[in-house]
Amino acid sequence: MATPWTLGCDAADPHALAAFWAGALDYVPEPGYDDPDGASIVDPDGVAPAISFLRVPEGKTAKNRMHIDVRVAGEPPWDLAEREWLIRAKADALQATGATHVREQHYDGALGHVVMLDPEGNEFCVA
Repeated sequence: MATPWTLGCDAADPHALAAFWAGALDYVPEPGYDDPDGASIVDPDGVAPAISFLRVPEGKTAKNRMHIDVRVAGEPPWDLAEREWLIRAKADALQATGATHVREQHYDGALGHVVMLDPEGNEFCVA
């Protein structure tokens, strides 16, 4: 059995960032977690790791060394047209909730992923 773990993230506004990521990942606020300087979201099915957000005074100053990949297309083999539609639909939905589209990465002519920024400027990919 694997050791349970939580992804910890720094944030200027932990509650707003937690709300963005809860929507992006279909997570919910962690029950019983009540902290004005922090927020935590969990997989409602209790399968995937929790993500916590802690208020920090300093802003983001460099590229992320780690980031979340939002994997909407499932596992291969793929219907590439359907995969591209799923990726673009999710990227558009995230942009409507505060994400920024940065660029697209293509492999052998097919869309591989879309690079985006969350509302606090943290890089992530939709694949």
